[in-house]
Amino acid sequence: MTTRPLIALDADGVLLDYSLAYAHLWERAFGYFPKELDKDAYWPLDRWEVEALDGERLSIFKACMDEHFWSTIPAVEHAVQACHRLHDAGFNLVCVTALRPQFQNARLRNLRDAGFPIERVIATGRSTGDRSPKAEAIEHLGAAAFVDDYLPYFKGIKPGTHLALVCRGSTRSPNVGLDLEIVHSQHSSLAAFADWMLRSGPGNSGIRSRIS
Repeated sequence: MTTRPLIALDADGVLLDYSLAYAHLWERAFGYFPKELDKDAYWPLDRWEVEALDGERLSIFKACMDEHFWSTIPAVEHAVQACHRLHDAGFNLVCVTALRPQFQNARLRNLRDAGFPIERVIATGRSTGDRSPKAEAIEHLGAAAFVDDYLPYFKGIKPGTHLALVCRGSTRSPNVGLDLEIVHSQHSSLAAFADWMLRSGPGNSGIRSRIS
């Protein structure tokens, strides 16, 4: 018996549309849906006509980032179908997210309700060091590939895992500079990654040969 090769997937920006959810959260907190300024912006503050918050308004906004919010974020377009294609091809999918651990179950419920073939979520929280807060989890899982949309989260991951960057949101993107040399492939979306992985991904024949 052999195990299914594993792909670790980020949530916000790869599986789930956090930027759209941010606008709905703004509406919940302040009573109106913000105008879209730049659909190609990486950060919600650049995409929507909203101001940076502080004081009481920031407290109101954060109070709305509760269990309900983290369990109801909409899926990125075509992401559910991409995951089913990967799963049906013999890959085990695990979500590795920098979300606070207290919302890990909410995130799993969100993914399951959206129709993703994902049964496990690892919420690592964030860290202040140079090494990705996800690195330890990726290595422990023995992931064949790791997909994320935030370049700093590839830092410090040991060799042996294919690092795939989803390059979404060109305006003020953090996915620039010399650190791009860390990643092994770049894709416009998870769906594009799935197309590439199933067609000519790294060591594809070798990976498939280990599937029972």
